[in-house]
Amino acid sequence: MTTTLNAKTVQRSYPTRNDLPADVRSRLVAILNQTLATTLDLKTQAKQAHWNVKGLDFLQLHELFDELSGELEDYVDLVAERITALGGTALGTARIAAADSVLPEYPLDAVEGAEHVAALADRYGAYAKHLRSAIDTTADLGDADTSDLYTEVSRTVDKRLWFLEAHLIKKSDVIES
Repeated sequence: MTTTLNAKTVQRSYPTRNDLPADVRSRLVAILNQTLATTLDLKTQAKQAHWNVKGLDFLQLHELFDELSGELEDYVDLVAERITALGGTALGTARIAAADSVLPEYPLDAVEGAEHVAALADRYGAYAKHLRSAIDTTADLGDADTSDLYTEVSRTVDKRLWFLEAHLIKKSDVIES
């Protein structure tokens, strides 16, 4: 998992007494910066849904999407602060987020609640996959703290994915075993 930064982007690091080797911290910062970009992207996509949802479930979904966006804002801060704690530079501009996010662009033609829910569920699923990969990668790099950060975020993201998917289930979707 690597961050594909624009050639003009300078990745600075700062001295720290953190005992992780500099090369490990550099790799961790790259992973975290991709997560920062993706989290910022997902936050703005949740806001896009919040602002534009229409239909019978408007109020319920309008409030849910705003809550999702607020949670993601907390994760943005958590990830950015971990980057700087490792001596890195948090790369959190909108342009960097758009360039480095692992998520597809939000469908701007979504109108009805179910369209927005499905679009966000797709993106939450991709985000959850990214988080689980980062849990393993950061643990393999010997950074239990960053791995734990990813685990914390992953638990809530999986719960939110469940909330979104619950809106989409129809009786015909149920699998009997």
